Amino acid sequence: MPEGSLEVLSRQEVARLCRTGTGSLHDLLRRCALAVLNWGSETDSAFEVLDKHADFELRIVQQDHGVTLALKNAPASAFVDGQMIRGIRELLFAVLRDIVFIDNEVLARKIYAAETGETITDMVFDILRNAGVLHYGPERDIAVCWGGHAIGRDEYEYTKEVGYELGLRSLNVCTGCGPGAMKGPMKGATIGHSKQRIRSGRYIGLTEPGIIAAEPPNPIVNELVILPDMEKRLEAFLRIAHGVVVFPGGVGTLEELLYLLGILLHPDNARVPLPLILTGPRSSSEYFQQIDEFIGATIGDEARSLYRIVIDDPAEVGRAVRLGAKAAQAFRQERRDAFFFNWQLTIEPEFQKPFVATHEAMAGLLLERDMEPHALAANLRRAFSGLVAGNIRDEGVRAIKQHGPFEIRGDKTIMRGLDSLLSAFVEQGRMRLPGKPYEPCYRVIT
Repeated sequence: MPEGSLEVLSRQEVARLCRTGTGSLHDLLRRCALAVLNWGSETDSAFEVLDKHADFELRIVQQDHGVTLALKNAPASAFVDGQMIRGIRELLFAVLRDIVFIDNEVLARKIYAAETGETITDMVFDILRNAGVLHYGPERDIAVCWGGHAIGRDEYEYTKEVGYELGLRSLNVCTGCGPGAMKGPMKGATIGHSKQRIRSGRYIGLTEPGIIAAEPPNPIVNELVILPDMEKRLEAFLRIAHGVVVFPGGVGTLEELLYLLGILLHPDNARVPLPLILTGPRSSSEYFQQIDEFIGATIGDEARSLYRIVIDDPAEVGRAVRLGAKAAQAFRQERRDAFFFNWQLTIEPEFQKPFVATHEAMAGLLLERDMEPHALAANLRRAFSGLVAGNIRDEGVRAIKQHGPFEIRGDKTIMRGLDSLLSAFVEQGRMRLPGKPYEPCYRVIT
C-alpha cells in the first residue's frame, strides 16, 4: 500500500484507475509503478522492460480504511524478506499522487485547454506545488544535474565527487532520477550533507511516463515527480533550478542542453542569471570538445558564451554553482520574484508543446543555418528528442521496428556536424548501456 495522503481516494477516482486497456489511466499507472518497482534494471529500453514483465498485474482495492495496491508478479528487487522496501513504497505513492492529480486537476480543467505559454507554465507550477517541491521561505538552493545513464565508471565516480562538493556547499540536487549521472550526484551529495549535518537533504527526481521505464528512479530519490510529458519535465527543471550542471551523456543529454540553450538565447532572457557548467573527468575532454564544436558550428558563438566547461575539478564546479545561485537569488529579490520558482524565465510555446517523434515529423524538421539561433536550437532539440524516442521509448522503438530508421534532413553543414557527433556517441558507447551492440534508429541525410 502506498504511503501518503492519497491512501484515501474517491470512488470515482478508483473507478477511473481500474478501467483497463491500452492508453487507459490504469495502463499508465501500471507502467509507472512497474518502473519504480524495477529499480536497478540493467536495460535502458522501455520496450524490453514492459515485455519482460508482461505478466505484472496491479489492482486497486477500495477499502473502508483507505486504498490498497495489490501487486502480482512484481520485480523481486523491490522486496526484502517479503516486505516492500520503504523508499519504493513512498515512490509508489508519488506515482499515484501525480497520476491522479494530473488526471483530475489538470487535464480535466478547462483553464489549461488553451495551452498557451502562460497556462502551460501554470500547469507545471501546479504539479510541482501539489508534489510538495516548492518550498516558501529560506531554502537551500537546487542544483539541477543532467547527464547520461550509460556512462563509464570514471565518469560515474566523477559525478559523485561533484555531488559531494555540491552537498558540502549545502546545495540540494535534482536530476532525471535514473541511474548513472542521475544517481551519482545524489549519492555524493548525501555524504556532503552528512558532513555538514544536514538531515533534510533533498534529492529530487523529475521524470515522465514515456521515459520512466527506461530510467527507473534510483533509490536515493526522496522526492519524485511525474510530469505529463518531456517538455513539461524540462520546463520544471529550469523553473526550480538555481544552477545547472551537465555531465557526459548521449542524445538525451544533448536534448536537455539544447533546450536550455534555446531558452537562454531568447532576447527576453538575456539578463536572467542561471549558471550552466559542463563538466567531466579528464577522460571526457574530447567529448566536451565535440559538443562545444557542434554547438559553435550550428547555433553559434553566442550559445557557446552561455556555458563554461570545467574539466576534472569538482570543487570548482561546486564553487561556480554556489556563486551563480547567489547571483540568481539577488536577481530575483531585486525583482520580487519567487526564489522557489523562476517566473522571470521566458519559455516560448515552441519549447513547451510536446513533440511526437514520428517518421514524418522527424523528416520535416527545419534545420537551416539562417534560422534565429533560439529557433534552430528548438528544432535541434526536437531532433535529439526523436533519437531518444527511437532508442528507448516504447512507442519509438516500435515505430522503428515497423518503418525503419528516422530520417533527418537539413543544411549540409549542420547535417555533417550532427552525423559526426552521433557517430562519436556510438563509438563511445553513449547510445545504449555498455555491452550491447547499437542499431541506429536514425539516418542523417547529407
